Amino acid sequence: MVAGLEASGHLRPGPVGDAFLAVRREVLMPQAYVRRSRPDETPPRWDLLDWGVPADREELLGLLYGVESVLVQHDGEPVLGRVPAPRSGGSMTAMSSTAGMTVALLQRLGLRPGQRVLDVGTGAGVTAAVACVIAGAAGVVTVDRDEHVTAAARERLALLGHRPTAVTGNGQNGWPAGADYDRIFVSYAIPRVPEAWPQQLAAGGLALATLSTSSPSWPGLAVLTRTGSGRVTARLEAVRLGHRAGHGWSQLYLKPGLRGRIEAADGGSTRTTHTGPPPDDARGLWLALDHLHPGLVRNWAADHLVIGAPDCGSWVTARPDDSGTWTVTVCGPRDIWAEIQDTATRWQAAGSPSSYRLHLEPDGTQWVSAGSGPAELSWQLPAALQPAVTVPPQAPEPTPAPKESTP
Repeated sequence: MVAGLEASGHLRPGPVGDAFLAVRREVLMPQAYVRRSRPDETPPRWDLLDWGVPADREELLGLLYGVESVLVQHDGEPVLGRVPAPRSGGSMTAMSSTAGMTVALLQRLGLRPGQRVLDVGTGAGVTAAVACVIAGAAGVVTVDRDEHVTAAARERLALLGHRPTAVTGNGQNGWPAGADYDRIFVSYAIPRVPEAWPQQLAAGGLALATLSTSSPSWPGLAVLTRTGSGRVTARLEAVRLGHRAGHGWSQLYLKPGLRGRIEAADGGSTRTTHTGPPPDDARGLWLALDHLHPGLVRNWAADHLVIGAPDCGSWVTARPDDSGTWTVTVCGPRDIWAEIQDTATRWQAAGSPSSYRLHLEPDGTQWVSAGSGPAELSWQLPAALQPAVTVPPQAPEPTPAPKESTP
């Protein structure tokens, strides 16, 4: 796994790679789920693979040291003492994120011995284990909202020789008892920055968290730093991959019915144009589109541009042809193609940014901006997190991209 991460460019030689080599994932995740049902099949079906079952070991090793996320908890169940058996219905409620994204973010943190580290969203305990190896367990706090996840991580980290402070609580509150932290790592997406995280940063500290709308297609990375004088600065970087939505926050996806209508071009209006869609690597533009015109989801599995709006059923597709023109089909009450072109114009006027200023005001207002004057491109972040049902992480559409790339 480590050799593959190095070959793909995700991982550089150094302490993070050394820590990954030292962390035995089969100890942290002696059980993991594998989906047995088709992506659109309901109810979904999983098998729980178990390291104690010799027949499961080869498949389990493939999951643990592969490129995909590892599912470790179903419907909030106790994690310790489970009997391996099929599961049906419900959803997966805890997971270990993809290794490529995890190592890239951990390298970005620049962990060093002796630092105090807050790991928000314990999951399987991988990031906590890496932090213990590099920084030392005495300064590591890992917090998760689920007591079963916390209990399993505490026991399994101890088997690896690490005893960080593993606590159960709302990650948005951080963990004041262990502050101030030199580094804060957040393993789920947020719609705005909780007040506690910048407050609990030490001077010179750094916090990283995925900041997103309800769409998983164009995530941003919130980068928070505290200067030696105590001032917090923040920016939002457009990235290719991000963590999934946290507990209580719904995430959009393209349901089978809408995907079928898009594939059949059912009711669409078609035009030919010499203006194609913005390139995929213009991530700052797509991030702006996601916030200025929310509610859109891209089907990254398609070989051409396919974007839908699940709430109203609107959609757009764009296909290139051999003559250098594009065939664009739009459908529904929203003209998504016009929204894309409008955002492109505003983004270019603002200087085609890939990173935005993230403003955290004393009154709790949070907003994002780039450029200045009449050309400024800006938007406000939501005032509060609205309770909702989280889309299960095994759903196929929320995966941000078919191939992994460094955030």
